[in-house]
Amino acid sequence: MTLGLAILLTVLTHVAFVGSRVTVALYGIQLGATPLTVGVLMSLYAFLPMLLAVAVGRQIDRIGPLQPMLYSSAALVAAVALPGLWPSLAALHLAAVLIGTSFLFYHVALNNVIGQLGTPADRAVNFSWFALGYSISGFFGPLLAGFAIDGVGHRAAFLMLAAFPTLATLVLYRRRHLLPGAAGAQHQGGERRIGDLLREPQLRSAFIASAVLAMGWDLYTFVMPVYGSSIKLSASTIGVIMGTFAGATFVVRLAMPALSRYLKEWPMVIAAMGIAGLSYALFPLAESVPPLMALSFLLGLGLGCAQPFIMSLLYAASPPGRQGEVVGVRTTMLNGSHTFLPLAMGALGAALGMGPVFWSMAAFLVCGAGFAWRRVK
Repeated sequence: MTLGLAILLTVLTHVAFVGSRVTVALYGIQLGATPLTVGVLMSLYAFLPMLLAVAVGRQIDRIGPLQPMLYSSAALVAAVALPGLWPSLAALHLAAVLIGTSFLFYHVALNNVIGQLGTPADRAVNFSWFALGYSISGFFGPLLAGFAIDGVGHRAAFLMLAAFPTLATLVLYRRRHLLPGAAGAQHQGGERRIGDLLREPQLRSAFIASAVLAMGWDLYTFVMPVYGSSIKLSASTIGVIMGTFAGATFVVRLAMPALSRYLKEWPMVIAAMGIAGLSYALFPLAESVPPLMALSFLLGLGLGCAQPFIMSLLYAASPPGRQGEVVGVRTTMLNGSHTFLPLAMGALGAALGMGPVFWSMAAFLVCGAGFAWRRVK
């Protein structure tokens, strides 16, 4: 029941989060934002999470997930609704900061919940089901956002998205007794230093691989609205293309609970990076909807299969009582990528066009696959 609750809450909150990213990007373009400005908006989603994630993870280890989840879901409602009530570029910048920070608390707390369920042998399976929830919301978020924008406009789209975390807050409050308590009591004293975690070879390798894969994921959410707009696609069409990516992650993760008992983590990470790198290398050659959908699906298959294995690697290598902190360190690294990657790629796209942006990401992923291969050997 706790796993089911976590998946439901994931879907409801992540629909608003991922839908808001598309809506913020497209509304910013309508208000006159350049690719660099859109990159700034996407970076703001991750700026405070980059700074706060480790502290948030430690706090959740100490007090448990319930209170952070309740407060952050209520904050997410207000943040998503803000641009609908105050239509301006300033509101988009503020909303991006607040949405990203609110979802940080939820994301770290939910990962902590999943990690505490069952035995170590069940962990990869549980994270596979959990990742499947993200795929469901990742599919419907852009799709709902795109059709809402075309149907009722950007402002109403924000208000519609805010209804999902509202429902999540109500469900969480009614089912709060299902959540586990704090895990920090297991930690055996001493000062908690991030450097101690980074010196663990298994943790360090998993952190690096996770960051490279996250770069591939984040670039897609930033670059697809910009690239789609540059080739004159409508908001609903862009939403359908991005929904294809999420649909692929759903398909591959649907098989993961059964397959994860037989597949090895690092070979799957290598395969994910290779598939994603190939997809990015081909994107600039696609200028119509069918090939963009096909490449988005291929990219989703590659990136979608990796997350459950990465989380299983991280949780297995975490010191007792510091699982939330490990998730926080990973989130800090990911949000560092979320913050600086859109800025760098936005500037590159403004200067040289979108082709070099796609090819640069392909090169990162190929290098990451080489690193993972050396880790296996």
